[in-house]
Amino acid sequence: MDNGDYFGRPAANMPSMASTAAPTPQRPGTPSESLGRNPFGDGVESQASQRSGNNGNPFSSPSASRPASSFDSASALGRFDGGQRYFHSRRVRKGEVEKPWTKQADPKEKWVTILPILGIIIGLGISGFLVWDGIRSVVKHNYCLVLEENWSNGFNEKVWKKEVQVNGFGNGEFEQTTPGDKNVYVENGNLVIKATPRDDAMMQKDTKIDLLKDGTCTSTSPTACIAYTNITAGNSSIVPPVLSGRINTSPGATIKYGRVEVTAKLPAGDWLWPAIWMMPLESKYGPWPASGEIDIVESRGNNYTHPQGGNNIISSALHWGPTPGNDAWWRTNVKRQALHTTYASGFNTFGIEWSQKYLFTYVNSRLLQVLYVNFDEPMWGRGNFPVQDSNGTRVEDIWGHTGRAQTPFDQPFYLIMNLAVGGTNGWFEDNVNGKPWLDASPNARKDFWQAKDRWLPTWTQPQMEVSKVMMWQQCDGNEDL
Repeated sequence: MDNGDYFGRPAANMPSMASTAAPTPQRPGTPSESLGRNPFGDGVESQASQRSGNNGNPFSSPSASRPASSFDSASALGRFDGGQRYFHSRRVRKGEVEKPWTKQADPKEKWVTILPILGIIIGLGISGFLVWDGIRSVVKHNYCLVLEENWSNGFNEKVWKKEVQVNGFGNGEFEQTTPGDKNVYVENGNLVIKATPRDDAMMQKDTKIDLLKDGTCTSTSPTACIAYTNITAGNSSIVPPVLSGRINTSPGATIKYGRVEVTAKLPAGDWLWPAIWMMPLESKYGPWPASGEIDIVESRGNNYTHPQGGNNIISSALHWGPTPGNDAWWRTNVKRQALHTTYASGFNTFGIEWSQKYLFTYVNSRLLQVLYVNFDEPMWGRGNFPVQDSNGTRVEDIWGHTGRAQTPFDQPFYLIMNLAVGGTNGWFEDNVNGKPWLDASPNARKDFWQAKDRWLPTWTQPQMEVSKVMMWQQCDGNEDL
């Protein structure tokens, strides 16, 4: 090869490689240099048109040794093609655009639309049937009004009874319930049940309270009617450190199946224990809890930070079992929390609906249920009680002879409303939130009283207020079946 070839020019008598070989394909988008014009046809000369072969400078680098560029190189060898290159445009012409939707549709594609629509229609149909079936199966009872109490005529002793005792009603409570108007009274159209601390003088000297002697005790048991304070060293006996109230409708209003609604505002204060509940008029199946107990609402006066729940939480429960040690209340116990408030901040309606088939409690609406118990199996079987108790006594089925699944909740019950304080039955757990007494301690009452400076300032609202009580008897005509 001569010097002309070395510098990228063909020899005078030799044909150009570009004229004998096929054109080298350009990189996508690389302009054609053959005519030195803009490939887009705008008539503008490209830079390549101003350069042709050697520029006459003997010291310049040969064309083949220069790096390829989008304008100067037409091939890896850097040779120029004298002929016109073919430019391939990637512009899609209007007539070449594919329109698949104009073609004949696949018959199977219609099911993509039909199947979801069918699914929606079938789903709506099933939902409608379930709603209809649910409404159809709802039992509608007839109710007869038994009591409508709004306290417009004061405290009606023909309907209500004040219970007066000192022994804590089996729960080790620290209050004495009183007969007068100090702790149970009507004010501003509401019934008020208020807890008040006892005078220090009765706690600091020998004192005896004898409710049998003054004839006010509502129990015949001496332990329920007599209390002492004994200041002798080593003696822990004190009279109940708090006065409060407890009333019931046993004289004038009982129901066997039906509804009860109580509109009330609960108290605020540490260790206060409000309750709205029901007990059987007679112990038909034996002493508590064999004849049952219905707790519509119970709460604690402590604030919402109390680990067990304060006045922002209520609970409903049934108590039932052959003996106190076999009380199956924990199987029928449910709590409900107030939403962004407390039950001490305003009035709420606490209710119960009770029939042969079911029993449920609710707050403000029958739709806001707390506890629901379906009597679809005998209560004895539901309890799964042991064959013998802790002392070896055989446990007998005390309800099976009735043939009714709801026994013992198949007898007349009356309503109770009370405000208790403290107690040793576990309602307030030991060593929780600074509880100042231990349930098992013989000094529980005394320890509570000695912590008065801690709990009394929290009693910002030491009363339960009740604005209305309604009781209805179910009167379908089959209540005795």
